[in-house]
Amino acid sequence: MIEAILVLNVGSSSIKFALYVAGTLERLCRGHIENIGDDGVAAHVEGTRAADFGEIKLPADVQDHAAAVRWLVERIRGSLADVRISAAGHRVVHGGMDFAAPVVVDEHLLAALGKLVPLAPQHQPSNLAAIHMVAETWPGLTQVACFDTAFHRSQPEHAQWFALPRAFAAEGIIRYGFHGLSYDYLSSVLPQYAGDRADGRVVIAHLGQGASLCALRDRRSVATTMGFTALDGLMMGRRSGAIDPGVLLYLLQQRQMTAAAVEDLLYNHSGLLGVSGISDDLRVLEASGDPRAEEAMDLFAYRAGREIAAMAAALEGLDSLVFSGGIGEHSVQMRRRICAYSAWLGIRLDTDANARHASRISAPDSGVNVFVIPTDEEIVVARATDRLRRSAV
Repeated sequence: MIEAILVLNVGSSSIKFALYVAGTLERLCRGHIENIGDDGVAAHVEGTRAADFGEIKLPADVQDHAAAVRWLVERIRGSLADVRISAAGHRVVHGGMDFAAPVVVDEHLLAALGKLVPLAPQHQPSNLAAIHMVAETWPGLTQVACFDTAFHRSQPEHAQWFALPRAFAAEGIIRYGFHGLSYDYLSSVLPQYAGDRADGRVVIAHLGQGASLCALRDRRSVATTMGFTALDGLMMGRRSGAIDPGVLLYLLQQRQMTAAAVEDLLYNHSGLLGVSGISDDLRVLEASGDPRAEEAMDLFAYRAGREIAAMAAALEGLDSLVFSGGIGEHSVQMRRRICAYSAWLGIRLDTDANARHASRISAPDSGVNVFVIPTDEEIVVARATDRLRRSAV
């Protein structure tokens, strides 16, 4: 019987999952379930044990994350008879002020994380639903929560504060930052790409449906673009990113929009989708000849270029820029656009290397190294889960 660790990375409309052999962390398989809540919900599995899953076709009644996780765990139990799940690890978006490291799940933790739902309304409920569903399937199973906010707790206080009365910071109204598991992984492998410059002044661009930047020195977070919630900073697929708070006051006071309507606007109808009026999928926009698609893509690149400059200011210079995430890893056009806005920092792009998705895409005479590095949040969760599983025995 193979002892395995199940990793669940639950997003706002998708679930990434992976199975690793406990101890060695050899990956048995990984996959994803996409478009949860839409008519096109679908799943894909790859890896050495992917064939055991057979044909992947989700039933029509899988319309939320809890149902998708239930389908997944039942499929694992039915397809992998020689595999026993010995622990489960979860990416949890918000850890608040109290959780700065992975922790074994218990009732106290679940209650604390439930209080953070208003700070991550698109993610936290789904993260918690996955934990509950696994507990129903495997009662007593060790589960570990790994927090996207934890990586940024190394930032100096002034990088975490808002310019509000101090009492608000004491209550937890601070800049938390997100995508920490991705930044954790990328910082760990950066020496393989950047050598000695890995410990220098680095900006990582995690660009996907959610998008953020992180400034690192000595491979530790010193600044990031997301703040109290995952709405702040860069323009995203459907999220607005940073916006003048006066706009929100205007919408509430003069347009008489409800708080719920404003929340829906900022989370679901803005970003690439809102500006283009076409799609939140960059691939669709890149294939479109519509001028609105071009305007949306240019705004995305401009905002990224502007925030890279802000991160470089926090670092007092820039040695390396790293692209990752779905857009960062796969969009030749967007990398080119963003580097063009950042050329004044000394960035020179090698267009051929960029076109073939090389790991280093900067020209030999570039003053800044530019890399494309695939991220792997799941292995970060697997390592923490395996460590805490063994200590909990």
